[in-house]
This record gives sequence, C-alpha cells and structure tokens, in this order.
Amino acid sequence: QVQLVESGGGLVQPGGSLSLSCAASGRTFSNYRMGWFRQAPGKEREFVVGISRSGRTTCYADSVKDRFTISRDNAKNTVYLQMNSLKPEDTAVYYCAADPGLTCERTSTKYDYWGQGTRVTVSS
Repeated sequence: QVQLVESGGGLVQPGGSLSLSCAASGRTFSNYRMGWFRQAPGKEREFVVGISRSGRTTCYADSVKDRFTISRDNAKNTVYLQMNSLKPEDTAVYYCAADPGLTCERTSTKYDYWGQGTRVTVSS
C-alpha cells in the first residue's frame, strides 16, 4: 500500500501562483510513477500532469503546459506541482496518484493509489 497526502491548496487570485506537495509513504517511492489530476465542480476528474519514476520524463495536459511544472524528490518521497499564471478555470480539487508503472501516464484508471485531494480556488 502507498499512502498519499496532498497539501498546499488554497485561495489565489488569477495570475497568481501556488505550489502543491504530495507526500508518499508505505512503499519505495522511486518505484512509482506519479500523477496529478483535478476535478472541478460538476466535471469529471481530468489529467493534469505526470512524471516517471526517475523524474526524467514528464507529460502535461495542454491546458496547463507552460504554466504548471511537476517535479519529484525521491529522497524526500514527495512530488510537487508548481502552478503559475493561474486561471479561474484551474479551480478544482487536485489529487495526486501513484502507480508502479515505468513512465508517464495520463489515464486515471491506470493509477492504483490516490490521495484525499487538496482544494485550489482561483478567484478575485
């Protein structure tokens, strides 16, 4: 089992920045690829960004490319999501997910473990 705990959500103005963290425990973190997904009110959960086990490969949804950056620190068992130039449409609950696969994965059903989510609200 892998336990995931997200943190860093909150209220931010449009154009602002926010940094999310996801701390993992329970298994060897470097054996898991990681992903961030989000779910806005009334919408389905959608892929945001993913990162491979090593961190060398990343993949982004078009809607966040050039604004969001994923990174991981395998020594700290943590994956990060830096979000810049935030827009109201980025408002959602953000979830991190883990899976023992090798490379970047965009499909939510491929992930075995999920955190409880952290809420991000972009509003003036």
